Amino acid sequence: MNKQKLLASLPSVDEILKSEKGLEWQKTYPRRYVLQAIREIINQHREAILQDKAVEASSETLYPDIHKRIEKLSAYSLKPVINATGVVIHTNLGRSVLSEKVMEHVRQIACGYSNLEYDIAKGKRGKRYTHVQRLLNEITGAEDSLIVNNNAAAVFVCLSALAKGREVIVSRGELVEIGGSFRIPDVMSSSGAILREVGTTNKTHLHDYECAINEETALLLKVHQSNFRMVGFTKSLSVEELVTLGGKYKIPVMFDLGSGCLIDLKSYGIHIEPMVQEIIRAGADIVTFSGDKLLGGPQGGVIVGKAEYIEKIAKNPLMRAVRVDKMTLAAFEATLMCYLDEDKAKDTIPTLNILLQDIGKIKTRAKKIALQLKKAIGSSHTDISKIDVIEDSSQSGGGALSEVEFRTYAVSIKPLHLSVNTLEERLRHSNPPIIARIKEEALIIDARTVRDNEIKALVRGIKAAII
Repeated sequence: MNKQKLLASLPSVDEILKSEKGLEWQKTYPRRYVLQAIREIINQHREAILQDKAVEASSETLYPDIHKRIEKLSAYSLKPVINATGVVIHTNLGRSVLSEKVMEHVRQIACGYSNLEYDIAKGKRGKRYTHVQRLLNEITGAEDSLIVNNNAAAVFVCLSALAKGREVIVSRGELVEIGGSFRIPDVMSSSGAILREVGTTNKTHLHDYECAINEETALLLKVHQSNFRMVGFTKSLSVEELVTLGGKYKIPVMFDLGSGCLIDLKSYGIHIEPMVQEIIRAGADIVTFSGDKLLGGPQGGVIVGKAEYIEKIAKNPLMRAVRVDKMTLAAFEATLMCYLDEDKAKDTIPTLNILLQDIGKIKTRAKKIALQLKKAIGSSHTDISKIDVIEDSSQSGGGALSEVEFRTYAVSIKPLHLSVNTLEERLRHSNPPIIARIKEEALIIDARTVRDNEIKALVRGIKAAII
């Protein structure tokens, strides 16, 4: 057939739209995407005809391509992925995983009306922070508490409320930068507080702080080095030493912990992460930390400390800009409930459970993945790829426990007919996407962060990518 006849054979957009299939699509998908998909596929075939690369087409022959295009256009951008990297608190993959119990409380609050800012006992307007304050105060031992949308906001609003236009003394060794180029000096400048650096990069002494104190000093700030460590010829002050100095000159002490650890990790051989409770007992006036790192809850910034300072912060106009919504509060309240029993917290909070899980269980899971993968690929898998269970190490991630390596087991896949980079890319485009890592020319599937209910989809995705 000549080009004109082939072009004439193409169905019109209206014809497909009004067809039985078109009407069915419009009931299931947004009409604008149905229209867009039909137009795009028809145009593709038109271009192919003009380039002598196509044959006669009908509505029926175009339906599969149109349907695929509609599904792609209508798919959510934010979607679940399988985390096979071994990084537990993976910032790029949503950080902490929430439990089903926590999400059930979120669902109940989100699907209907709630007492978000209503005091049921008094029958009048209440405050949204009361839903988590009781739990935070009880668990941390603080006099009072607040929650905002992240820890950067917590630091920002504290500095603005307590030190705007005045000096805040910080050790040079604690002027940290975290992900996204968030820097303590920049946050301080934006808050209106004036940075007063003391000491050197590796050593800061008590007299450095004391010599810097003057009538303009508003705060002594200590920042936990969550995502890096300095070793060797170093010196920094403990929070107890700063509290003693602050008490001497009647200057409040603030500690930005970054990661909010609420359980003692020393029994697991981890001695570098202080508990929030320890810092409160040491006498810090204000402590800030994240809700979605080691605490294992939703994204949020927690502020705990002395009531007189929390009251000042709560009245700051910025609190309106950084407040959290009902879903975050619901998730946070349900997560904190788990901490009322520390032993249960380790089992019921996914982040802690994944970090502290028994190495034997991880090994068993890795063997299960490898065995199912070999079965799925078939007896000829050795001609396609080399699959082994190996011992490796996982990371906490999220700027927490940066120098701690967690022993793990992983499945190592060395494809023989395609590059490991191609395999990694194919897995990223599978459904659901599988995010793995490459090490020594092998694709590594870390069994620590793969959940048991994801193994079937994981195996299916890897098989499709390899074969």
